[in-house]
This record gives sequence, C-alpha cells and structure tokens, in this order.
Amino acid sequence: MKFFLALNVFLICFSAWAQEDRACNCCSEDHLAFDFWIGNWEVSNARGVAAGKSSIVREERGCVIREKWTSVKLGYTGTSLNFYNGITKQWEQLWVDNAGTFLKLKGNRVGDSMILSSDEFVKDGKNYKNRITWTRNKDGTVRQLWEVLDGDEVDTILFDGLYTRK
Repeated sequence: MKFFLALNVFLICFSAWAQEDRACNCCSEDHLAFDFWIGNWEVSNARGVAAGKSSIVREERGCVIREKWTSVKLGYTGTSLNFYNGITKQWEQLWVDNAGTFLKLKGNRVGDSMILSSDEFVKDGKNYKNRITWTRNKDGTVRQLWEVLDGDEVDTILFDGLYTRK
C-alpha cells in the first residue's frame, strides 16, 4: 500500500513538473537581478594582486546561482548558493568553505549593486553585521566589497576584490 501511495505521489509530481517544463519559474526581473555576476572570473584584491578564481553559474532550471571559489591560497575553496526568495522578496546567500565556516546573507539589488547582509552577531560584547556588496561596473567587471559594520559604521573591510572575466 505504501509503495502504491509513493508511486502515485511521484507520478503526480512528475506530471506537474512535465507540464511546467516550458514555464520559467525563476525568470522575473527580481530573479534575474544578480545575473550580472554570472561568469568565469579572475579575482584580484584592491592592490591588483591575484586573489583567486570564481565560476558562477545558474542551476536548478535557473532558480539558483552557484559560485565555486578557488583561492590563490593553496587548498582554500568555497561555494555559495544564491537565490531569490519570493516569499520574503529578498535575495539570500549561503556561503560554505572547506574550512567549515559559513555565512548567511540576505538583501536586494539597489541600482547596479547587490547588497546582502548577515544578521547581527556579538564579538567582544559589541554587535556587528557583515555586509557584502557586488557592484556591476560599466567595463563589465564586478567589484565585491565585504565590510563588517558596527551599527551603521564600517568597522573593518575584510575583502575588496575585482572580478574580471576570463
């Protein structure tokens, strides 16, 4: 009985998927707001020194943007999953690296910039927040600026990088 119930659920889901195969669930203007970051990139820091390489592609029928990062620092890699959450009307990012660290961000595009921030966290008794801004430049490059905020003030810049297409 469980087998037939599971089979029926599968067939219903497959049928619905097959009917929607031509529909694009993630093609709204909001869903496409981060497309300027898609590509294969060489990344340098603010001094022009190579920082790493990043491959950014659309997956899951266009509903997810996946980043695969490889640092020039030997052995350091990471990945992020980025998607537009239609319920909260915000972009979300989950970054995870091979050192076991992670970062969760959310926000939206403002002009030519995608601005995503973390929830507040406490360090040394003070409240901080991560803010990462990706800005599409007129020459086709993308600047990524990672700031740590103390309230509304920038406390630290963790990364200031330039993405240049390969």
